[in-house]
Amino acid sequence: MSLTPSPIPPTFRWPVQFCIFSTVTTYVLSIITGNVSQVDRVWTFLPTIFTAYFALLPLWPSKPVLPLFPYTPEDVNAQVAREWNPRALLMLGLQVTWMLRLSYNTWRRGLFSFKDEDYRWEVLRQKLPAWFFQVVNLTFIAIIQNVLLFMLGIPAHNAAISPPSSHSLGPSDYALTFLTLLTLAVEFTADNQQFSYQTYKRTGVLNTNDWWGARIKWTPEDAQRGFVTRGLWAWSRHPNFLCEQTVWFLQALFPILASPNLASLPRGLSGPATPFVSLIPPIALSLLFFSSTLFTEGISRSKYPTAYGAYQNRVAMFVPLLTPVYGWVLSLRGKKEWADQLVYGSGKKQE
Repeated sequence: MSLTPSPIPPTFRWPVQFCIFSTVTTYVLSIITGNVSQVDRVWTFLPTIFTAYFALLPLWPSKPVLPLFPYTPEDVNAQVAREWNPRALLMLGLQVTWMLRLSYNTWRRGLFSFKDEDYRWEVLRQKLPAWFFQVVNLTFIAIIQNVLLFMLGIPAHNAAISPPSSHSLGPSDYALTFLTLLTLAVEFTADNQQFSYQTYKRTGVLNTNDWWGARIKWTPEDAQRGFVTRGLWAWSRHPNFLCEQTVWFLQALFPILASPNLASLPRGLSGPATPFVSLIPPIALSLLFFSSTLFTEGISRSKYPTAYGAYQNRVAMFVPLLTPVYGWVLSLRGKKEWADQLVYGSGKKQE
């Protein structure tokens, strides 16, 4: 049976359709509600949905059963369509863990509510003409972010289409799994420390039932400062963002370390020429995080010009190993004690 040629690789056909649907839906909802945080609400789910599609290719029917229901097109290589790939399944399991952590943190911050919008969008809305903000809404918020979320499934795609000779799990898979779970545990700790601080700042009451990694004895001095600088936040200004980027780089390494080239791909399979394509999504994500972090920090510095400026000079944006270097540079300038007092308070850095 001859099939109509398609410019889209068969393994990407359904994900592209679903990405288009998600893009249109989130954009239309943003217009109807006047709230542009619609993509934020699906951010916790979409990468895992795409990864689940690639990891579960043998599960799906060969033709669409219902609109938007996943299917594995008939022209997908028979070997890929029939054989389960343990590496792709392992990556899916790790992403489900990632999804549960992020969804929980998003839920308790109230961002699943259609009424809530990320405060940064309101700040941006005030800075831009209304017509240009809508251009940003369509291009960056709706289209680019949805495409990026689709791209985060590419490492699992490359794992799923890898040659049978590389299917068996090896030392690199176990090492990457351990590093991913460790990174998620650190990110969960950072989330809880931030949430614990914000709760104390709002109520002035220490929560003795905080998760043990977040049981920090906040002080009125901490609350008056306006932003968290203790725990993991004493070493990185955004430890949660650092961990988030790390998780996706680790995902990209699964197919790369398992199969450094795809020269032996199953015959007739259309797909990326090299698994190093897996690095494109985390690099793109890091560029997004870097630019959004600059914007976020600009807002924080406008609210706390002296203290947050000292925090930026004393603590590295992402990498904790750079923080001692920042301190050394301030020592040479004779400003370290001044910065420590503003950033860590009278107790200095205890964590």
